[in-house]
Amino acid sequence: MPSVDRDQHDVDIDLAQLFRAVWQRKERILGATALVGVLAFVGANSISPTYKSDAKLLIEPRQATFSASGANSSTVEPMPDELNVASQVQLLQSVDLIKQVARELKLNERTEFDPDSSPSVITDFLVLFGLKSNPLELPPEERVINAFKEKLAVYQVDKSRVIGIEFTSQDPKLAAAVPNTMMEVYRSLQSGAKLDSNSDAVRWLETEIANLREKVREAEQKVAEYRSSAGLMSLGSDQSSFSSKQLSDISTELARVRGERANAEATAENLRASIKAGKSTETLDAVARSESIQRLKATESQLRAQISDLSTRLLDGHPQMKALRAQLAGIREQVQAESLKVAAGLENEAAVARERETQLLAQLNTLKADTARAGEDEVGLKSLEREATAQRQLLETYLARYREASSRLDKDSSPADARVISTAIEPQQPNFPKVLPITIVATLSTMILAAVAVMLAELFSGRALRPTGAVVPALARREEEALPRQEAASDPGEPERSADTPASLLNVAPDADLVEEMEQVVTAEIPVGEIAEEHDEFSITSVANFLVEQETRIAFAISPSGDDGSLGTVALARELADRGKRMVLVDMTGSAYPTRLMASWRDLPGITDLLTGEAAFADCIHPDRSSTADIVPQGNADIRQAMRGANRLSMIVDALADVYDLVLVECGPANAESVARLSRNGRHEIILSAPDPKPNELAEIMVTFEDVGYADLVLLSVKTPPTRHARDAA
Repeated sequence: MPSVDRDQHDVDIDLAQLFRAVWQRKERILGATALVGVLAFVGANSISPTYKSDAKLLIEPRQATFSASGANSSTVEPMPDELNVASQVQLLQSVDLIKQVARELKLNERTEFDPDSSPSVITDFLVLFGLKSNPLELPPEERVINAFKEKLAVYQVDKSRVIGIEFTSQDPKLAAAVPNTMMEVYRSLQSGAKLDSNSDAVRWLETEIANLREKVREAEQKVAEYRSSAGLMSLGSDQSSFSSKQLSDISTELARVRGERANAEATAENLRASIKAGKSTETLDAVARSESIQRLKATESQLRAQISDLSTRLLDGHPQMKALRAQLAGIREQVQAESLKVAAGLENEAAVARERETQLLAQLNTLKADTARAGEDEVGLKSLEREATAQRQLLETYLARYREASSRLDKDSSPADARVISTAIEPQQPNFPKVLPITIVATLSTMILAAVAVMLAELFSGRALRPTGAVVPALARREEEALPRQEAASDPGEPERSADTPASLLNVAPDADLVEEMEQVVTAEIPVGEIAEEHDEFSITSVANFLVEQETRIAFAISPSGDDGSLGTVALARELADRGKRMVLVDMTGSAYPTRLMASWRDLPGITDLLTGEAAFADCIHPDRSSTADIVPQGNADIRQAMRGANRLSMIVDALADVYDLVLVECGPANAESVARLSRNGRHEIILSAPDPKPNELAEIMVTFEDVGYADLVLLSVKTPPTRHARDAA
């Protein structure tokens, strides 16, 4: 849990104090804001207005459709890329284009574009002492160009091929005329460049086409002469030679003859094997095609039908049955004989095909030799043909380009690669100054800066800081639970603090209507027992040991002898701080003696300022100059007015107890009733700080505290010679 020590404050920013400080200085802030607003309004109205107008160009290929013909009519020109568009932006800002626009609009006659022609006194003074170069040394045209560039803005619209042209001028008509004139001049220059390029291309192509025509004629003549001398006849559009064609035909015929021979041999072999094995040959194709075999098969079918018919009436041994079976056997022998004839015929066909194959092979070998010789001749022929073809294609390309370039020699046939998509119009409202926005911005800026300056002053002075941890939350929580504190009205006739200030703040009786019932503080009640006779039991060390052992959180110190007793209380606080306890002392004395002993200087905000609400909580906690303890000084507010808010004192003490290990409230020579009213007879420790206590006086004090509910007191007696902490306090 953080605390405030002598070297460093762990604090948070008090936003309420920041806004309170701004509100307290509202008159100064509003006065400065109004003054700046008036000055901004007057200054904006005194500036000469300027007008801005813009135009836009779209960069894209543009070509008349009638100028393209043939294959080129379907060619699509590529769109300009990012670099191409950026190059056109630079072209629009070129000096030559600006000069032409300036001449057309006669800008050299306008003072706006040559302000240096009539230099001011300040300019003459700077030139005289060499602080500025003489502007009149530049040519008038260059001064106009420099002024023109300052007013011109050419840019590429993001992620597009659109170029914007903006121009600012004191004349609204001129602001619109300059971008439009620039677009006209730019497009004229682009169109003229295209015409020059087409004219040069036409002149060059005329010479090249004449030379190519002669080269093509010579190449074709060489091809014809070589073909004739080598006997390489062309057989059509496929450009194949006669020998190649003949070789192809013989190869085809040879393949056909070989197929027929193989088919005949296979059929004859199959037929003989079937006859030899006694299998039926009716399913064979060669047998099925024989007419004689078909007739014999028909006769065989008739005989079989007769035998089947007669077998129902006659026996197998009947002469008629025997005669029919004999005829059927003869028919079968005839069928077999005819099948053998068919097989012999197929073998003859195979022999003929074999002979034809031999002849074709001889012809093929002869043609191969001829083709090999012709191939060697064709190598030279193809080389000549390639040369002639290349020259012919180049000639056709040049002719197409020549026709296309000739069609673009007219001015209207070569438009610029840019299209106007937005022309500049004469602006009706000035671009600068914007009186109302300038006034509003200046006014708001002044107000914000003034408020920020006040807040920074509060932060650097420390008035807007409060300690971190549970002090402020605990205090706020107790203020929410407590009854609302009445605002203490300042009484003009009430006297300030004077020499008759009471020895203890608690002895000042507050008004009965303002004193609210104190919060019941829950802490542990530690009985001390009877006072021992030995003096060492009441020393600073002994009391400190007792408070540490009992884990006391809140203690009220009473000093009947005044400042002598307060000296012992301060020494006790420093002893506890040296033991590593987070310690804070609240100065409730009328003499502010603890404040003088511990605080760095006297006039620090303290408990009275906190009770009256004149200071923030963080402003009232200060480090001890001789130890790690903290102190809440007496403060600077009026004591009587502070005691009207005494109902907050118990909440403040409880809040401090949430942060510190021990809160020690020095009450000075306060009476028992005042202490009881503060703690509401709570279970707090009461320390009686008496350097030289007398038995009768001590007895009277104990009786008075017993009457209000405190039976046990802790005696703190600092005798001579004093302890180290007592000497430090002194």
